[in-house]
Amino acid sequence: MPETTAPRRGARADRRVRTAVVAGFLAVPLLTGCIAEPVPEPTTPSGSGTTAAGTPGVPATSAPLETTQSSNKAPVYWIGRSGPSVFLYREFRDVPEQENPVTRALRAMMSEEPLDPDFFTPWQNPSSLATSISGKDVINVDVSEDAFNSNLDADMAARAVQQLVYTATAAAASSGLIDSGQQIRVRILVDGHTDYPAFKHIQLGDLMSRAPGMVAPVWIIDPQEGVELGAGTVKITGRSTKAGSKLRWQVLKGAEGEAKAPYLTGEATAAAEAGRSGVFTLDLKLPAGDYELKVAQAGAGDGPDRNADTRSFTVR
Repeated sequence: MPETTAPRRGARADRRVRTAVVAGFLAVPLLTGCIAEPVPEPTTPSGSGTTAAGTPGVPATSAPLETTQSSNKAPVYWIGRSGPSVFLYREFRDVPEQENPVTRALRAMMSEEPLDPDFFTPWQNPSSLATSISGKDVINVDVSEDAFNSNLDADMAARAVQQLVYTATAAAASSGLIDSGQQIRVRILVDGHTDYPAFKHIQLGDLMSRAPGMVAPVWIIDPQEGVELGAGTVKITGRSTKAGSKLRWQVLKGAEGEAKAPYLTGEATAAAEAGRSGVFTLDLKLPAGDYELKVAQAGAGDGPDRNADTRSFTVR
């Protein structure tokens, strides 16, 4: 994974503001059927109620498991909206080193705010959180009941549980605790017990893995939201869930305090070769200024572009 630049933003508003933001997201219906190329609904895990796997109408692709990296940054997944649909997006965060990598990443997911204001988390800061590894491929997460103190519908509850699964597996793989060459599974306990109904919808206790279709179809990896970069060539990296797909990008530029205006536009193709499937890169020569980058999957024919991701950053 590419190294990321430390953000210049500080912490955002407190958790009460987060609750209001989550409520605002939940007031809008989830129109997952708007995504092209629908796939059958995944099988519900044995013993569960509502599935925490994917939902109908989303691409049957999940993000490749993170590889081991030397950086101390923790991979944390957040929930974000792209048009009418809701997906998981990842940020790399600086976290204290008092706990093991999986616990650190999950604690950040439950207690911190995303760098990108387009993202959010419905999880609440738990009074207790512990993780352990069983065998070669199982992560055990034991979290207190107060982490679930958000009022979610069934679709958002499934995404929240998968947010935890993606974050835990990413942290274990990127830190080298578990071999990233295999499927990693997660068992979630609540106060030491199985069979807890997460957010009143998702029955916990069974082993879970990453559900296809939860991760964003297009997602900008670097730069992260709000970073400051040196003038010259800015390297953009990202991923599309469609290998070999055509992407359109746009850069908006503005001086401090001014509205941003279109500055550069172009097209890119997501890589199709093994080991880099879906990856796209851009090398843009940018002078000093405030920028917003937008990358989206190109629409068919004259159709509109889809599944855009945006990122704001500054060049000094």
